[in-house]
Amino acid sequence: MNIVLLEPSEIGPPLAPSDLRYRHINKVLRCVVGDSFDVGRVNGPRGKALIIKSDKDGLHLKFEWQHPHQRENHPRLAIGFPRPQTARDILRDATSLGVSELSFISTARSDPNYATSSLWSKGEWRRQVVTGTAQAFDTFIPQVQWHESLVETLDRWASEEIYPVALDLYDCTHRLADHLNSSGADRPEAILIGPERGWDNEDRVLLDSRQIPRLHLGSRVLRTETAVAVTLGLLNAAGARV
Repeated sequence: MNIVLLEPSEIGPPLAPSDLRYRHINKVLRCVVGDSFDVGRVNGPRGKALIIKSDKDGLHLKFEWQHPHQRENHPRLAIGFPRPQTARDILRDATSLGVSELSFISTARSDPNYATSSLWSKGEWRRQVVTGTAQAFDTFIPQVQWHESLVETLDRWASEEIYPVALDLYDCTHRLADHLNSSGADRPEAILIGPERGWDNEDRVLLDSRQIPRLHLGSRVLRTETAVAVTLGLLNAAGARV
């Protein structure tokens, strides 16, 4: 937790002793009354929080906000529904690496039961992306969706003139790294990654019909969360070269 993030509704009331952020401020940062620490408002500015009082209700804070910083131009990412624990890791780590959108989509081989997990129904997904945002010392969280199919996501992106590439271990010959290093090649605005069992032929026919390039990360078979981290690392490096 490199910055303590607060939802807009949490600005003002004391930070309760039962809150994990209270414990972080108290045990990790070792702040006491009169100390200040880095704070951010979710999807808003960063600043400093001064502890003006500590009592049974928690930490009473006074905020000094900086000028709002700009939301960075991060890529979009759509992933065939993985298991909930894998989705938790992706929500946290992809956010810390930088994405503007995280869409978990139904594909021919994805398990429909994953979309009914408590991760989605009880709002835990938001805690994961807030954690990833705090790790990156940012305040902007990505747009997160889990209701669309592959074709619905492609249609939505097409309406916004977003042109993705897809990652596929099989039946493709070009590497993402080579594509990013190609002279004149633009960094993709969006990436599609299949479910844990990979793309089905039905998915590949759809991708090919949309003229979406299918690229690979190399010959080794990676876990979905590892493929996400490698992909975003490559995209970040390509963005730094632009």
